[in-house]
Amino acid sequence: QVQLVESGGGLVQAGGSLRLACTASGRTLSSYAMGWFRQAPGKEREFVAAISRSGRTTYYADSVRFTISRDNAKNTVYLQMVSLKAEDTAVYYCAADSATARAGVPSRSRNDYDYWGQGTQVTVSS
Repeated sequence: QVQLVESGGGLVQAGGSLRLACTASGRTLSSYAMGWFRQAPGKEREFVAAISRSGRTTYYADSVRFTISRDNAKNTVYLQMVSLKAEDTAVYYCAADSATARAGVPSRSRNDYDYWGQGTQVTVSS
């Protein structure tokens, strides 16, 4: 079983940037496709970005200005966020998908992810 811990959230002005990190322990991160999701107050948790086990395939939600990457040697996945807007304010979660069938084609569905971190708050002031 893998444990996930997010970091890098905080308060930033609109137009600014943040880089979130998700560090895994317990098992090697290369065994999982990874995703980032976010949940704003009063809204459902939504897909942001996903990356395959190798890092060769990435998917993004429409209109996000973010880049997902991973460093399997460091057991860490990143979400680089630029040109942040007030509507990007949310708790950001990383998640791991252990399914071999989706190793190279990461899922956009939160239901496909087995393990979740506790989340990190991102607040964008306008």
